[in-house]
Amino acid sequence: MILFGESLNVISSVIGKAYRERDPKPIQEECLEQQKLGMDYIDINLGPAKKDGHELMPWVVQVVQEVVPDMPLLLDTSNINAIEEGLKVCKPASKSHVVNSIMARPERYNAMLPMAAKYDADIVALMWGPDGLPRDENERAALAVELLYAANEAGIPNEKIWVDGIVTPVNIQQAQCVALMDFQTMLEDIAPGAMSTCGLSNISNGPPVQLRPILNTTYMVMLGRSGMKAVISDPLDTTLTDVAKGKRQDIVDVVYQTMDGNAPDTATLSKELADYVKTVKVIKGESLFSDSYLEI
Repeated sequence: MILFGESLNVISSVIGKAYRERDPKPIQEECLEQQKLGMDYIDINLGPAKKDGHELMPWVVQVVQEVVPDMPLLLDTSNINAIEEGLKVCKPASKSHVVNSIMARPERYNAMLPMAAKYDADIVALMWGPDGLPRDENERAALAVELLYAANEAGIPNEKIWVDGIVTPVNIQQAQCVALMDFQTMLEDIAPGAMSTCGLSNISNGPPVQLRPILNTTYMVMLGRSGMKAVISDPLDTTLTDVAKGKRQDIVDVVYQTMDGNAPDTATLSKELADYVKTVKVIKGESLFSDSYLEI
């Protein structure tokens, strides 16, 4: 699984302050730490950046590339001008840089696709349409066809597209968690050669903080089996990174067995692995979510 490090984000008190004060040190320290922790890409998230994004994004890009010049970047802000200014100063890295993200809404993709093509950037194709979040896998598929056709027409091949079907919180949208996996299994037929990614931590947005790591890791494994190629993840979650990089096959095996309806008897497992069995069942909707589901 390819990992996009999520921690260079304006919502971080340390990074947000560094952005505002144009202080390169915390930004560069974070990038070096992400590289050390096994991230494959760095996501530069400025948020809306309405006021000074066109100046901030190129500054951050240059600051980042001073210390991790080979790491590809995701440029993430709703300010289209800021993204273009960042792309102008991006130096070549080990892989193409990525525009994160382009919604399945004509007013967004008509402006952003030619820009991405101009700078030979990959794109994240976000399945957020005119009516917002798709209701199921079929609505996701319809949006994917529309957006990828527009991207191809703009000169962006499927191989440079990362489709994001949108992860939703499991505590309020269990059915959507399954719908995204179903969409992932359809994607290769809809868009041969396209890749995929997601904001993984959205699944645990709302549940208690102690549940977030196991929800994130379990869903990553489930999505990976359904065809997901990458996730935007927390660099500090070392267990998730180990699983993503093939170092915890025991976790992967128990998740797969439970997905197949052959869950091991939890009494025969360590508490760690038994918790993964319970989490798969919650994500699949076989058990109701509660803040105490691991204690039941």
